[in-house]
Amino acid sequence: MNRYKENETTLVAAALQDGALLAFPTDTVYGLGTLYGSLDRLERLKHAKHRPETKPVPFMTDSLEKLSRLAQVTESAARLAQAFLPGALTLVLKRSPEVDPAYTNGMETIAVRIPDAPALLAVMKQLDAPLLVTSANQSGQPAALTAAEAAHALPDIDGVMDGSCAGGVASTIVDCTCSPVRILRQGPVSEETIRQVLEETV
Repeated sequence: MNRYKENETTLVAAALQDGALLAFPTDTVYGLGTLYGSLDRLERLKHAKHRPETKPVPFMTDSLEKLSRLAQVTESAARLAQAFLPGALTLVLKRSPEVDPAYTNGMETIAVRIPDAPALLAVMKQLDAPLLVTSANQSGQPAALTAAEAAHALPDIDGVMDGSCAGGVASTIVDCTCSPVRILRQGPVSEETIRQVLEETV
């Protein structure tokens, strides 16, 4: 297993571009990710952490422009994105027709976010596709918060990037396909704050 320093973003990007399965720090917990564009890579990611086959893996990217290529951004989602992204908020939106439904388990929705993690953002700016990212742990176990925890939990992956997770709590998930929006998972961004942003901009 390769170990990458936090400032080795070019090496990490090159490894991901070549199809590697890596763990890296985000603004919440350690993530496990691989480059979108290969169902074999997606299956390997799920197998590494024993994630249920029926559970789609979220997407991660580095800009709102790229996010809008993956999903149909609603007015509410755009407001939340402007207020909280990059940050610990995952948006559930209608999948863009450009995204193969095989990556969302045939579902019409897709989960996307932009992390507030400078090193990871620097990595993603160098990639020609978004990342498929889930938490770096075995399914059902606590998420890793350090490189050592990620390496221990996922011994069969290709590498781990050093760094720290500022938040330590998984992102808030908001379903923006309905009105009013629905909180699917409580996290660092509170429901009260989300409601305030949406009400204040009406």
